[in-house]
Amino acid sequence: MPGGMCFIHDLAVVSPGMLLVTNLSRQCVQLLDCLKGEVVSEVKLQHNPYSMCLTDRNTAAVNVGDRRIQMIKVKDKTLTKGRELNVRKVICGLTSSRNSLVVAYHSSPWLEVISMDGKVLHQFGKSGKSQHFKDPSFMCTTPGGSVFISDWGTYTITKVDAQLNLLQTFTSPLLQTPLGITAVTEDQILVCNKNDSLVLLQPSTNTMSTLLGEDDGIKYPYTLTYCPDQKKVYVAPFCTDTIKVYQMS
Repeated sequence: MPGGMCFIHDLAVVSPGMLLVTNLSRQCVQLLDCLKGEVVSEVKLQHNPYSMCLTDRNTAAVNVGDRRIQMIKVKDKTLTKGRELNVRKVICGLTSSRNSLVVAYHSSPWLEVISMDGKVLHQFGKSGKSQHFKDPSFMCTTPGGSVFISDWGTYTITKVDAQLNLLQTFTSPLLQTPLGITAVTEDQILVCNKNDSLVLLQPSTNTMSTLLGEDDGIKYPYTLTYCPDQKKVYVAPFCTDTIKVYQMS
């Protein structure tokens, strides 16, 4: 990353070779040309940007501060601010599914599906009695619309459908403080693992395996994303100025 040390909280592929990043060190969202190693556009924000997801190829939703979602438009390699959504609770994760946003919170209700105008459509744990989550952090959506949530407090990965019905919970001795998560296919979910590895979760067989480790250059992986067009995985380690790129077979 140009400019030296930074803290990238989340990544998203806009097009092959073009990444959106939420950069806490500069309190902005940046558009990065990976081939040139250049930031081609950035938008400064009033508060720190955290989780991010694409709602379409030209729009990203970014969790800014505690309870706000800022839309960022991408056009002609230029970023501009769009409208804002306010929610009632502190956000800790964000993804999109079927033209809606799926939001994870730090307390019950743990998950909500909200429309693009902020209307609550579905909730998980709305009774306040559900303790399924402890520290949900990162989220991703599969091509089929299922949502996966990593929880570093329970050392689990949870799968729900687009209406937030609980489908499966995954755990493994390999999984130590799961963080960033991304879907390669419906049955290939990659997870950043605190013990310097990327874990491959295969839901159909309920199995996890180490895909990449220290010998592959993985050190303190924090967040990641997948480019289906190039079959590349982009991994941002914790508080460094480097994004590592891996080719999937």
